[in-house]
Amino acid sequence: MTNETATFRGWKKLPDNRIGHALFSLGMIARVPYFGTVAPNVVRLEPGVCEVTAPKWFGIHNHIGTFHAIAACNLAEVAMGMLSEATVPTTHRWIPKAMNVQYLAKAESGLRAVAQLPEVPDFGAITEGRDLVVPVSIYDKQGVEVVHADITTWVTPK
Repeated sequence: MTNETATFRGWKKLPDNRIGHALFSLGMIARVPYFGTVAPNVVRLEPGVCEVTAPKWFGIHNHIGTFHAIAACNLAEVAMGMLSEATVPTTHRWIPKAMNVQYLAKAESGLRAVAQLPEVPDFGAITEGRDLVVPVSIYDKQGVEVVHADITTWVTPK
């Protein structure tokens, strides 16, 4: 028996190409429909790391025609959630607890969110609930970080 979540096992079964990424992302949206508002595409997923892209389209525009700040928060939560699914073993559970967001620059293009833990915790040592902060950097097409989010998750043994 594996301690990997069904989500992460599903990712690994699909081909590591545009079709596999699109199929995984569509399945994710089916499970979490609100994520679909930013049309996310998971392009990298492994324990401790997740990368998700989102196009700039009229449905995420704000009043000045840029990527809406809260849509960027939604993208950050997609990256954090998929990272958590790939990282937290089935012996534990996680839930978002808080989000601290910094809007660093106007987001005038599609975006790429990268959630990455500095190190993967030893989940065997987590016997009580504990906070796990997942940093998420969101970049525009030029590679400029336009949003940074630190999302605190609450991790407990089942």
